[in-house]
Amino acid sequence: MSDNPLDKFKKQHDFLVGIDSDGCAFDTMEVKHKECFIPNTIRCFGLQAVSKYAREAAEFVNLYSKWRGINRFPALINTIDLLLDRPEVTRRGVKLPEIKGLRDWCRRETKLSNPTLEQEVAKTNDPSLVRSLAWSKAVNATIEEMVEGVPPFPFVRESLAKLASTADMIVCSATPNAALQAEWDEHDIARFVQSICGQEAGSKKEILQRTSAHGYAIDHVLMIGDAPGDMQAARANGVLFYPINPGAEDASWERFLNEAGDRFLKGTYAGAYEAALVAQFDTYLPELPPWKR
Repeated sequence: MSDNPLDKFKKQHDFLVGIDSDGCAFDTMEVKHKECFIPNTIRCFGLQAVSKYAREAAEFVNLYSKWRGINRFPALINTIDLLLDRPEVTRRGVKLPEIKGLRDWCRRETKLSNPTLEQEVAKTNDPSLVRSLAWSKAVNATIEEMVEGVPPFPFVRESLAKLASTADMIVCSATPNAALQAEWDEHDIARFVQSICGQEAGSKKEILQRTSAHGYAIDHVLMIGDAPGDMQAARANGVLFYPINPGAEDASWERFLNEAGDRFLKGTYAGAYEAALVAQFDTYLPELPPWKR
């Protein structure tokens, strides 16, 4: 029996909505990265001597840049690459971790998750993969211990309830399935969605591809997300995108509840309206970190 939630997905309505979770439905990005990911990154990869710069790099990659919301393993690579390129780190003579094995694995694997990484570690015993797996498991343990009682953003629950009778909804996220299930169950909103799909189900692009292939018209599929990667997943499948603007999440969800969601269902979302929202969204996250501007 497959553990992939996509294998159990069934079309019930004419519309499909994919929803990212961290930073989109839930205000969990800050607490997860600042309290869970980053301390474990510094500890597991021996970055104590440059912890200030490691924290700045990780926060930029995961929270405040166009990389926001990407899978944890490519995000880890991007964080280390920013450190490699930073003169302050070079001057301190700190030896940064070797991650060639992790780079190679991320290039060839689409399901970037602990289970697939465990399989790769069992095959290769590559030191950078062993270290990355230990880090990822430590992050999950810290999140399980730390993150609770963080409700959905205002207007999320109301939006889901409003769509429930007319649209199939899925969670489309790079977070592990177990953490997603726990968070959506904790706040009693899992009942609104047909499937909760995390990193084990594949990339966001693959999740949208498999669900939208169940017979939806192309303009009847919408991805809701807070990161450029969410938009890229939507564009790769030729479907619509609704942005949740980082730092303006409440207003974004209120607009979806009162305006954008209705436009989607009535067929007036695509075109100039969507383009204006995307243009605004594009101004929220920079490409270059502040120390390079």
